[in-house]
Amino acid sequence: MRAIAAGMGLGMVLAGASAWTQSPQQSQTINSTQPVAAATSPDYSAVYCSNFVTTDHGGEDARVISGEESSSKVVFTLRDLVYISKGSSQGVRVGDRYSVYRPDKDAIDVQWFKWQNKLMKAMGTYFVDIGQLKVVHVDPNVSTAEVTFTCDILQRGDLIRPWQERPSPPYKPTEKFDQFAPVSGKSVGMLVTGKDFAQSYGKLQTVFVNLGTNQGANVGDYMRVFRYQGSHADTAPYFDDYQYKMYGFGSTPVAYKWNDLPREILGEGIVLNVTPNSSTLFLTVSRSQMYAGDYAEIE
Repeated sequence: MRAIAAGMGLGMVLAGASAWTQSPQQSQTINSTQPVAAATSPDYSAVYCSNFVTTDHGGEDARVISGEESSSKVVFTLRDLVYISKGSSQGVRVGDRYSVYRPDKDAIDVQWFKWQNKLMKAMGTYFVDIGQLKVVHVDPNVSTAEVTFTCDILQRGDLIRPWQERPSPPYKPTEKFDQFAPVSGKSVGMLVTGKDFAQSYGKLQTVFVNLGTNQGANVGDYMRVFRYQGSHADTAPYFDDYQYKMYGFGSTPVAYKWNDLPREILGEGIVLNVTPNSSTLFLTVSRSQMYAGDYAEIE
């Protein structure tokens, strides 16, 4: 009997293993030869975690004030329950959605180019996208909300505002990029800073340009990034006309200035978000490294 039972048990195990190895789900998992469709627009995280710069500080009286297990937790993340400083008395209802964001400053605060701080001040305050909430319970002056999406960890004091959809504008075909494109004649600004205050950029990175709705920029616009050879906006030490004077390079009868030479088109990007004096630009093409202080024009 023991032998029969052992044989039956072994047979069941082998049968189960055989069924598992032939499951359609596993066959789909290990098949890596299927082509992956190319992205036709920026993905959800690129759009909703892009951060923004704005002069509009309205509605900053609502905040994340605490959350469940707060005696042992100082930050909150996906699926956590947090408490916000608005309730039914302020019109909050179950199912309402909110965006969470936070003002931020560059800890280093060293100018990369001459006008960087001045332009940043004119653009407004830099805000970081933190995540999204959905209200699950409402009390008179406080509501409980679930964290449904995160770009970063939530903290007490983070600001909230009613969630607004951000469109994901379609990419244009990359073969339409023209490195010799003529001047568009539309508004021209500068790459003032990047996401997390980065000062150098490449493809699929986010930068902030001092062109907003006041300067004719709109979500979905493309901007062309360029620079002039020999122009000096950066604050790093440099030698004037070094290409003519150093290291034994050849010389010309005339030391050509920036406005004597063609502009260098470095890449382009698509506008994801616009405020009165700023655009959030998602770079889609990069021919070479781009820096804060390079120029951008609306195509």
